[in-house]
Amino acid sequence: MEQSIQNFIAYMHETKDTSANTEMSYRRDLMKVVKFLNRRGISKIQSITEADLKDYIADLTSQGFKAATISRNIASLKAFFHYLKAQGIVEQDISMSLHAPKIEKKAPEIMTQEEINALLAQPSGNTPKEIRDKAMLELLYATGIRVTELITLKVEDVNMSNSTIVLKDAKKTRTVPFGRPAHDALSRYLDGTRENMLEDKTSEVLFANCSGQTMSRQGFWKLIKYYTRKAGIEADITPHTLRHSFAAHLVENGADLKSVQEMLGHSDISTTQIYAHMNQNHLREVYSKAHPRG
Repeated sequence: MEQSIQNFIAYMHETKDTSANTEMSYRRDLMKVVKFLNRRGISKIQSITEADLKDYIADLTSQGFKAATISRNIASLKAFFHYLKAQGIVEQDISMSLHAPKIEKKAPEIMTQEEINALLAQPSGNTPKEIRDKAMLELLYATGIRVTELITLKVEDVNMSNSTIVLKDAKKTRTVPFGRPAHDALSRYLDGTRENMLEDKTSEVLFANCSGQTMSRQGFWKLIKYYTRKAGIEADITPHTLRHSFAAHLVENGADLKSVQEMLGHSDISTTQIYAHMNQNHLREVYSKAHPRG
């Protein structure tokens, strides 16, 4: 089964141009299924039944996994069995009867402007690490980019003369502007600090970790957690919280949804509309508190 999973992921990469994160998710989900089936003495794909898959999903539910996690596992199973049937490895797609649980959509966590200011003020020293951290945090909030996009930025992706970054993926390229605070923090970082931190002086990566290598997602996650605690912020802040806050603050201050969609890189504007709904709720709260007949 493991070889079939590897073949499936290679097929998705070649035909669907899936990202490394998606492929890692597929592998993780499907290997959990393999372990479950092995405990049942099932080692061949052709021996798996519809009941086995339903029992696996029931097992995930009994372990207390969230609906979103279960839905993702079901999506992985469906993609895998669709591939198996298309390749003639199985006669029937036994995953078709699996139904994802309803996911309650929650409004994303948004930081207040005071919390943002407190967080961004934390790396204020003159050490190479703090200069780099300041540049990373300022750029993340200034552009709303994903953490993976941040840590994979190359020097050539940054245009300091017009304060923009260029982000490329397999489907499209987008240009996102950034403001003066991020420009100043980046200028300071690029003025010797970056080169001194790099182990390989010929590397094109914009941000290096303290070992001179490309920073990992986990490394930046720890960085966020450290400065959150230092700022005295009690909320559970993640890198994606800054992305949500970037979008919400833009909409709150009058930015149109189409522009925010383009900056975030959303393919469907319906994904961006949640920030408009949040702003409407915020205006309703302000009205209720401030209007004499609210």
